[in-house]
Amino acid sequence: MTQIIGLTGGIATGKSTVSKMLADAGLPIVDADKIAWQVEGPGTPTLAKIAAHFGPAAVLPDGHLNRRWLGHRVFSDANDLAALNAITSGPIQHAMLTAIVAAGQAKPAAIILDVPLLFESGWQHVCDQVIVVSAPTRVVLPRLMARNHLTATAAQARIDSQMPLAEKCQRADIVIDNGQNVDKTRTAVLKWLKTIK
Repeated sequence: MTQIIGLTGGIATGKSTVSKMLADAGLPIVDADKIAWQVEGPGTPTLAKIAAHFGPAAVLPDGHLNRRWLGHRVFSDANDLAALNAITSGPIQHAMLTAIVAAGQAKPAAIILDVPLLFESGWQHVCDQVIVVSAPTRVVLPRLMARNHLTATAAQARIDSQMPLAEKCQRADIVIDNGQNVDKTRTAVLKWLKTIK
């Protein structure tokens, strides 16, 4: 029986690192961010709705979504963030369910749902277990600033736009600490993998 495992964490806690380790172990990954890029790709109905709501600045000259511009806008205005989520959540959920069914054809031990906003969007209700990747703010803030080329204020705004990491950890079945070094993270991942294989 294939288990559905939710994988989430706070922004820049290192969820992608853990996701790659699970993929390297042979588990299929349904990645909400990659699916979002497809759903919001050039020429899609979802991108057209985003442009209609937010204006032409939301689309780059090459037809792709202007993620940097839109990110600055929605992470500084809760109403804009809610509007964007209202446009995108339905198509993304449909595409994710399609991907879950496709991944299940091979009958793996588990399918990993890699979803940054897993609890916020209700995906925990379809999961057998939820893994939360955690790291302290003193690690996360500089990591996010460097990765996304953000000021400390802008980075903190993105952190604050999500459910507090402490709350996600309380709601998790498994918490993997990615705040120290990658070897400790890998050890924790391998230990968990033995429980499902």
